[in-house]
Amino acid sequence: METEKSNNQFFRFEDLRIYNKALDYVCWVHSNTELFPESEINGLSAKFMNAAQAIAINIAEGSARNKSQFIVYLKTAKTSIRECMVISTICHKLNLLSENSLEESKNTLIELTRMIAALINSIERRERSNEKPREEYDYNADIDLSN
Repeated sequence: METEKSNNQFFRFEDLRIYNKALDYVCWVHSNTELFPESEINGLSAKFMNAAQAIAINIAEGSARNKSQFIVYLKTAKTSIRECMVISTICHKLNLLSENSLEESKNTLIELTRMIAALINSIERRERSNEKPREEYDYNADIDLSN
């Protein structure tokens, strides 16, 4: 029981909704690019997968840093989101992604962008007001995108 609790505390980013949403997007990209022609495996498919993975990786890496560094990593994740949008559009124009898949990708990327922006705003707000020390900080507290 004690080990389980300490493991959950160790990789706190696993509890972030934004991190889990990013992982879902990686799975979406994988399932959609595995149908690409073999000629695209080292091209668009690999770039798309790397960009999608970079979103989750930057969230995880940044969460272990101080607040200002975390914000830098979150902004880098937003750069990867834009890269995924460009790659999605290219794939659609090359008839590798359907119109529905392009919309699905775009909607997920918009949601990820909004979630990251909300998290950055929350971190900055808390940093300005010095509400809680880092150990007690709840990265999910101010993020509710259910509307």
